[in-house]
Amino acid sequence: MAATISFRPDDDARLALNELTADGTPVSRVVRDALIAAAERHAKARLRAEAGALAADEHDRAEAAEVLRDMESLRAW
Repeated sequence: MAATISFRPDDDARLALNELTADGTPVSRVVRDALIAAAERHAKARLRAEAGALAADEHDRAEAAEVLRDMESLRAW
């Protein structure tokens, strides 16, 4: 992976950088934080979509219910 990344900010990105660096935060820190936050949002969105697909899968839900019933019968009283 490259040690340095360069990009050409458009007007919106330039305004965002100006806002996020107004307090003296270095651009490199702002970019690192933004990438990490974007990756976290992406992972969460992917997991939400996967969970939604599983919740909509009738076969999977029936199988999960069957497993729960089986586990209940094994529970110690």
